[in-house]
Amino acid sequence: MLIQLIRNQPKGNALTGRLIINGRWFCNTLERVGYQIPALCYHVAVTQSPKFKRLLPLVQNVPRTGDKAMRQGIRIHRGSKPEHSTGCVLVVADNNPMPLHSTPYTLHPPQGRTAADVEQELTRLILQTQNNHEEIILEVTDFRSGTEYGYNTPCPPELQKP
Repeated sequence: MLIQLIRNQPKGNALTGRLIINGRWFCNTLERVGYQIPALCYHVAVTQSPKFKRLLPLVQNVPRTGDKAMRQGIRIHRGSKPEHSTGCVLVVADNNPMPLHSTPYTLHPPQGRTAADVEQELTRLILQTQNNHEEIILEVTDFRSGTEYGYNTPCPPELQKP
């Protein structure tokens, strides 16, 4: 499974984006500027979150900025404000107005799923893929002006999925 997190340009302390799963839009995202994970590729697994007391996707091997140690406990979970994250990727309700950057990839999501619905559906999809012993890759791409459609692809070839 390839999950792409495509980020928009930051606005204040908010960093919006969208999750694309195997080439199809899944949901909008929100992160907190200054706490976001680096634009790299990561393995993802569903595990029990000690903090949230439920199964959630865990982003593995996230480097600390300027440090050789890894950040721990970086999850993908629901939230509605940048302050709800200290490094995690937040999935938001479909009916939340999200300022998407105008590019050919701007998608108009269906309306009506709550953030809890989105989180639960994402967790279920990743868990199902994990139970099938398939690799789950999260490719994080930052907006870069001057690149094709404003995005670059930092994922190394060995982690890219067709």
